[in-house]
Amino acid sequence: MEYDAIIIGGGLAGLTAASLLAKRGLSVVVIDKSYNPGGSCGVFRRGHVTFDQGSAMLYGFGEHGYNAHRFVFNCLEEPIDIIRHDLLYIVNFKGRRIRFWPDVEEFADELAEVFPAEKENIHRFYRDMLQMYRHVMVENPSYNTADETNPRSALKSMLRHPASYVRFLSYLNKSTRDLLGKYFSDPEIFKFFDKLTSTYCYATVEEAPAVLAAVMFVDNHVGGSYYPAGSTLFLPGKLEKVIEEHGGDMLLESEAVSIIFENGKPAGVKLADGRILKGKNIIYSGTVWNLYGKLLDPAFTTAERRAWAKSQAPTYPSVVLYAVVKRHAIPEDTAPIEMLIGNPDKLDESEVTVYIQSIDDKTVCGEDEHVVAAIGPTFEDWKCETDQAYQQKKQKEQERLFAVLDKRFPGFSRAVLYAEVATPRTIERYTLKNGGAVAGPKQMLGQHMFHRLHTRTEWDNLFCCGESTVMGTGTPTVTVTGLSAANAVLKKMGKEPFVYREGMPNYVKLVDKPFTADRLFEGVTDPQKEIMRASMRCRLCEYPSCTKGNGVDIRGILRRVSAGNFTGARKAWLKHPVDAARLDQYEADCVWAKEGGQAVAIRQVINFINEVEV
Repeated sequence: MEYDAIIIGGGLAGLTAASLLAKRGLSVVVIDKSYNPGGSCGVFRRGHVTFDQGSAMLYGFGEHGYNAHRFVFNCLEEPIDIIRHDLLYIVNFKGRRIRFWPDVEEFADELAEVFPAEKENIHRFYRDMLQMYRHVMVENPSYNTADETNPRSALKSMLRHPASYVRFLSYLNKSTRDLLGKYFSDPEIFKFFDKLTSTYCYATVEEAPAVLAAVMFVDNHVGGSYYPAGSTLFLPGKLEKVIEEHGGDMLLESEAVSIIFENGKPAGVKLADGRILKGKNIIYSGTVWNLYGKLLDPAFTTAERRAWAKSQAPTYPSVVLYAVVKRHAIPEDTAPIEMLIGNPDKLDESEVTVYIQSIDDKTVCGEDEHVVAAIGPTFEDWKCETDQAYQQKKQKEQERLFAVLDKRFPGFSRAVLYAEVATPRTIERYTLKNGGAVAGPKQMLGQHMFHRLHTRTEWDNLFCCGESTVMGTGTPTVTVTGLSAANAVLKKMGKEPFVYREGMPNYVKLVDKPFTADRLFEGVTDPQKEIMRASMRCRLCEYPSCTKGNGVDIRGILRRVSAGNFTGARKAWLKHPVDAARLDQYEADCVWAKEGGQAVAIRQVINFINEVEV
């Protein structure tokens, strides 16, 4: 079989591209090394607790602003439940807790209390940025990367608000410091904005282009901050559902090792197990370094291009602490997202962003618990010679992060029920992000915008999306890169691209907080709800004790059912069906049963997906 499109990488960008192409009737296959789709937006479980693997500060679901997620789900006509946070987040800066209110003026007032001498300038800055943002980004929604923008459409928008567009374009090759210098003089406020820029852009105010920071400074206020109800499992899970319901294939635990060429053009992909998949088009959603350093044979690229790819400076490597703590350890006034600034003068390892989604979503852990993910930079050398040395370094890093969190949440370390640390090595292992650089190449002057990978490559049937491309970091932006790649393929094949239209039906449902387990799967039939709840108990074990690697992807079936993807679950089952006795054995070998609890109802789930109409 020759696919219309092969998508390398099952993160948000790749899944977005694949789901949109499948929606248009193209035959697609997604290849991903991991056993769960989503990349940095995936989940894993420890006992009854669900952890977000990485991305948990989600934007782009609002009615206004850069709402790429909302647009995609509306295009796919796929419902999704979303929690909206009351506060965007809180920044703990020099002993002050700065609350980021959705309303820009309210936030400007809050910031002015910290920097009273800059009050008028703060309000003027945010008013100017907000006006420009509304004129350029909101009034004429466009969900394309800069390299795929329709010139005619851009010209129409420019003629409507020429002053805003002139200002916007003038920021393309200026640093964020240059932008801020036109408004502020207090050195301390520059330090504050430097911290915001490092969080948004993974770059300093000297490095980050002003155009990127100017948009990000106001975008979150306009659009809001969100979390998928029930965990981020549902964001990639819903995209996977659309792919499989429209005939697409998911090849998980399958690593692409090279792009095959025929007659000087990409013609397919070779997998680590030796299989070769043929495709008319290939969409690559990984890092620029892996594309030119591993997948493309040097015989088909130039030395100059390979040198350029290698020279792309990465964002800083990261460590993540995942922890379950007693509920009392987290004060009532805590926001679901808090940034802890230990050293205002420079970026160091004391700068940690803390995600506590259990504040608004009670489904991810027990009632008397909170689930915590704390991510920050690391400048350690993680190339340990022995496993023992590596484990010792991980333990030391855990203790360091405990100490950081103890400063914000006194007694945190004493309240920990479970903890583990992901290092740059862990991040690279699961996401193939080189050196644990969570945001790919750094968004800095000289390698921003058109100096990054473009949607279109040297070949007319190889396309790119993801964090290494023009748009760069963040879930809405990588989603747009996937959309642009899909549209480029659709145009090439004479199919209708996905474009914004007034009055599009809305499939994003905002749910009330706190979101509780009894509200999961509202809107489905009672039998479906029972089976989906049963499936949610699966721990998604990396090395499942139930099947012991015998070919039956019970873990993947249960994950799909949890997201309402009965079609994909049945497809996965039919690849390796087994008899009832074997299913009973799987239940007996379930890790829950081995620990003396109730096993996941595997046989019941399998019987259901074989009977339900899909």
